[in-house]
Amino acid sequence: MHTDEDWMKLAIAEANMGLREAGGAEVGCVIVKNGRILQTSHNEVELRNDPTAHAEMVGIRELCAKFRIPHLKGCTLYCTLQPCGMCSLACVWAGISRIVYGATRAHVNSVYFETRHADTADFVRDCFRSDLEIRSGVLEMECSSLYAKPGGVAEDKSTPAHQPTE
Repeated sequence: MHTDEDWMKLAIAEANMGLREAGGAEVGCVIVKNGRILQTSHNEVELRNDPTAHAEMVGIRELCAKFRIPHLKGCTLYCTLQPCGMCSLACVWAGISRIVYGATRAHVNSVYFETRHADTADFVRDCFRSDLEIRSGVLEMECSSLYAKPGGVAEDKSTPAHQPTE
């Protein structure tokens, strides 16, 4: 039986694949159901010229298309970085049952998040999804090593997809 840590290691491997792919980026995602990987993905914003092509969004879209289903009840989404507001709400709408993430907002540069201070748990709570479990900080140090640190120098994120919301 695989643990959350086992699945997160696969998400880290996917994030590293994103770093090696031209136009990919360092966020990895794995979607699992009943102990089986259904989908892996990484951030493809620059690759697709699509500001919504975050790892979680790519994974959800591709998995739903593959199985021709609009709902992912019973699935767990593993992500190396705390999901942003868009991705959190996509998980809510997709019916994801669990979100497990590694690096939290507290341990990475703010360039990775919108300027508002709401987080994954806030979005889920406000959407009345009491059946959606969230676990944070799984392999947090390993995951946070993929990202610039708070107060540190972040990679140039001058593209529109990386601009903070106002």
